Amino acid sequence: MQIPVVRNILEANDRMSAELKKLFDDRGILVLNLMSSPGAGKTALLEKTLAELAGEYKMAVIEGDLQTDNDARRVAATGAQAVQINTDGGCHLDGSMVLSALESLDLDGLDILFIENVGNLVCPAEFNLGEDACVALLSVTEGDDKPEKYPLLFHKSEAMVLNKVDLLPYVDFDLDKAAGQGKRINEDIQVFPLSCRSGEGLAPWYEWLRTKVTDKKG
Repeated sequence: MQIPVVRNILEANDRMSAELKKLFDDRGILVLNLMSSPGAGKTALLEKTLAELAGEYKMAVIEGDLQTDNDARRVAATGAQAVQINTDGGCHLDGSMVLSALESLDLDGLDILFIENVGNLVCPAEFNLGEDACVALLSVTEGDDKPEKYPLLFHKSEAMVLNKVDLLPYVDFDLDKAAGQGKRINEDIQVFPLSCRSGEGLAPWYEWLRTKVTDKKG
């Protein structure tokens, strides 16, 4: 009987991730891996970002989903390139999936590639995808103790987006508590409280993206 060894799976993915990273570096493409629980607002954040920065950057999205292409259709409506990966029940994207998706994208002149991972706070954080940075999203309709419960995601992320702050008067979410937990896990993490619905707080997020693109292109 053959026993699966998870470490070998992760090592194989790391090798694939290194190949992807070199490909992206050679082309000067900033790659961001967005991770959250379902419904936190990853697609809404992408819709806003793709629409409002369309005049500055050429952007594309790889969408990860269990079954549907609903999110890819939403981001494609902004005019950006979008390709869907259906994992057929898999809880995360891996390097081989991203490499296959690239065959459907025009990378020439691309400035930013967003990878919207499958909605899950655990598995996606285990698999590198050649990204320059991970971005963790929470919404205020979730518990404010998520960073403490899922530390790997916040340890790996350079940015923590706290979405739906327009709903704060109606929920018990403690913004300072969630941000503080994230900072204790990763003192360098950048925190962006914002609302994709109202537009509040989006400007600092856009400025962070501009800085990351400039850094990437040297």
